[in-house]
Amino acid sequence: MEQLKHECGIALVRLLKPIDYYIEKYGTWQYGLNKLYLLMEKQHNRGQEAAGIGCVSTHVKPGNEYIFRERALGSGAIKELFQHVHETIHQKTIEETPYEEIPFCGEVYMGHLRYSTTNRSGLSYVHPFLRRNNWRSRSLMLCGNFNMTNVDEIFEQLTAQGQHPRLYSDTLMILEMMGNYLDREVQHLYELYKHQTTGGEERNQKIEENINIAHVLRRSAQYWDGGYVICGVTGNTDMFAFRDPNGIRPAFYYHDDEIAIVASERPVIQTVMNVKADDVHELEAGKAFIVKQNGAIQIEKILETGKLTPCSFERIYFSRGSDKDIYQERKTLGRLLLNPTLQAINSDIENTVFSFIPNTAEVAFFGMMEGFEEYLDKLKKELITKQAGNLTEGEVERILSMKIRKEKVAIKDIKLRTFIAEGTSRDDLAGHVYDITYNSIRPQKDNLVVIDDSIVRGTTLRQSIIKILDRLEPLKIIIVSSSPQVRYPDCYGIDMSRMEEFIAFRAAISLLKEQGLGDIIDNTYRKCKDQIHLPKEEMINPVKEIYKPFTEEEIAKRIALLLTPEGTSAEVEIVFQSLDGLHKACPNHSGDWYFSGNYPTPGGNKAITQSFINYYEKQY
Repeated sequence: MEQLKHECGIALVRLLKPIDYYIEKYGTWQYGLNKLYLLMEKQHNRGQEAAGIGCVSTHVKPGNEYIFRERALGSGAIKELFQHVHETIHQKTIEETPYEEIPFCGEVYMGHLRYSTTNRSGLSYVHPFLRRNNWRSRSLMLCGNFNMTNVDEIFEQLTAQGQHPRLYSDTLMILEMMGNYLDREVQHLYELYKHQTTGGEERNQKIEENINIAHVLRRSAQYWDGGYVICGVTGNTDMFAFRDPNGIRPAFYYHDDEIAIVASERPVIQTVMNVKADDVHELEAGKAFIVKQNGAIQIEKILETGKLTPCSFERIYFSRGSDKDIYQERKTLGRLLLNPTLQAINSDIENTVFSFIPNTAEVAFFGMMEGFEEYLDKLKKELITKQAGNLTEGEVERILSMKIRKEKVAIKDIKLRTFIAEGTSRDDLAGHVYDITYNSIRPQKDNLVVIDDSIVRGTTLRQSIIKILDRLEPLKIIIVSSSPQVRYPDCYGIDMSRMEEFIAFRAAISLLKEQGLGDIIDNTYRKCKDQIHLPKEEMINPVKEIYKPFTEEEIAKRIALLLTPEGTSAEVEIVFQSLDGLHKACPNHSGDWYFSGNYPTPGGNKAITQSFINYYEKQY
């Protein structure tokens, strides 16, 4: 329901045969380019602010460009990019140019979809980033799905080497750091082969064949803290994708004897390549998928695996629900909400209508309905068994006719452009983004249960959803969240960084003030200030103290109060998934820092400390 900006999408394509092979088999040299387009379109949900593509070719003769890059801004960036590329290609091919001289005709393709989580915009921040050099082996193109929590430390490391970064951007700094170690690797090989080869061409060939990409990654990554998948390609077509040692951000790969592919999501590769789920492999934490210039594929361990904490929000909300595991996990999240929802409606299923708020909560809704259907079947059996032989035919029919009532109550009607309005006028317009199905419940008689995937800020609930649901005149509105209460900011690539935006945090602050516990807020601030200058490895998360005095139910009750618009007739209750329920549903994705405050890297504690300081100093 709430549109969160989140981690980016990546796509890598490496052709493992000569271009002539694809022309002969598929009738075009654009086989790799077409696969890149499909991979990006299938992941367009992961980044709608900008996109970029890159290509590296090995068959270009000196004097001609061998690295190509295009970037564009806006939600239509993918279409714009490929349209421009095809126009450029067409201009060349109409003159019957050999494919060796056609732009974007190469062996390696890179694609990136961007969502900014740093409020930095413009082409200067759009991936891929490119470091050019006349020596192909020293050129490097980079993109990624990541957010580094220790940008200041990386910056200091670069400046200590004598570098002068042009932008305070983690992507650019990683590019320059890796570029520096790539230069050193090439220089080392140059010194090794300069007396063993007869000329520059032979020496360069030996260098390109023997570059150790894993070594370059190890030397660079020792300074990184964050959640990331870093993808790159050198000018001599060595390609890599490297996943952080905690496995926070996702990456999957596939290869056969024709092609190697890396993407952010498994079903995307399945669809584009028409392969089974078992053919697509998850890149393990701390490892790199590397394809050498000669097409040899390596899986290299770069960093020791840390505490495995893959992001659970990926499973709840961001990733495509068409993944076989994610689909089942989201259904399980819904099923696990059976008991707290029953409690909220006092087990009165006869007078309750169930629905969901489009569209990402639909799968969790299916799971919750399966749970309720099983509950109802068990209830029917008990009612019949208890009165066996004493039931009339009419009573049996009444019991058997009991059913779970499901309706599509909320409809996302239009995408309103509220930027033209201000103040209360803007809020009034926002209230019309959704519409309702009239007469879908019985006024003043039915409860209405609506499931959502997550409640982060609660803005849409307050400004729109609850208002329109109240028009149906239910006795009670129960909003059910398939995720636990979001209490802490993210620092690994999702746009959730400001404490005051979280409705759970605002609820806890409200309760502290109401109950005369404001000293807890002050003490938390002092603890944050006391540790902000410590090394990040020595920091803890003091903000947990804000929630400590209250139960989850108390905070949920206050959230409902804060989100209920003035004038609402129905009683409003909000039910959240438990943290235990989340772990049961997503057993392999234990990254729950949004809900628990247990950050998987030291930089997380540093980020939450700074976030609370920023909140406190603005509010007090």
